[in-house]
Amino acid sequence: MTETPYRCGFVAVVGRPNVGKSTLINALVGHKVSIVTAKPQTTRHRILAVHSGDDAQILFVDTPGLHRSANKAMNRLMNRTAAAALADADLILFVSEAGRWKDEDADVLARIRESGRPAFALLNKVDAVKPREAVLGALAEMSDRHEFAELIPISAQKGDNLDELLAAIPKWLPESPPLFPEEMRTDRGKEFYAAEIIREKLTLQLHQELPYGLTVQIERYDEAGEQIDIGAIIWVERDSQKGIVVGRQGAKLKQIGRAARLELNELLGRRVHLELWVKVKQNWADSEQDLRSLGFDSP
Repeated sequence: MTETPYRCGFVAVVGRPNVGKSTLINALVGHKVSIVTAKPQTTRHRILAVHSGDDAQILFVDTPGLHRSANKAMNRLMNRTAAAALADADLILFVSEAGRWKDEDADVLARIRESGRPAFALLNKVDAVKPREAVLGALAEMSDRHEFAELIPISAQKGDNLDELLAAIPKWLPESPPLFPEEMRTDRGKEFYAAEIIREKLTLQLHQELPYGLTVQIERYDEAGEQIDIGAIIWVERDSQKGIVVGRQGAKLKQIGRAARLELNELLGRRVHLELWVKVKQNWADSEQDLRSLGFDSP
């Protein structure tokens, strides 16, 4: 009896902003590798999430949402990051929202066609579609848009059809031994996740506009002692934003720091001492040099 060959490859997860890509990847690998908020542009970096199985190692690539309007250097860089992931992928998972097709979805589909890569269409949030029979119509419409290798209705949040999705992926990957150790979950280090967790708490607790004008840079990460000592700078673009982040008598910053510290305690499995400072760097989001210095990918 012929033994089934092991497979390993890259699977790019793409879609418009805020359609559930990071939630999906976290659910597929069973671990939080990407931060999640209800606000667009939460994912800014290419993040690799590793799923190791008996017959395949699937390397999911979480990408920033593709933006139709790229009026700042950060948006252009995120678009390039997502496009590079498409070019390098063995398979593409195109995530859209069931029953809510937008112009930005069409833009993403156009890039998928240009890539020439095989793609699955994943209609997310099917649990919210009423009546449920409308999902069949959404699948038919998606089938008319492109010749997808698979069309799968899913709910990333509820876990609907994710086992079926995982089972369908390996045959589209090349025969290859695993590229990463079985216990590895992501290619990003602890400092990256410390910065991301802090940014997640900022995004969740500040009003709608400000999160896009701030980023987090780890200045100190020391785990030599009994507790992990982390110092981080929150960069904003204007003096007025600094006051919003700090809050009255520092209350907002303390609240954000406490929420981040509690999650980092759990994530890192040790007690964390966290210090935060807020500093101004004028228009950092529109400077490629500043973006590189702050750790943004530059494909």
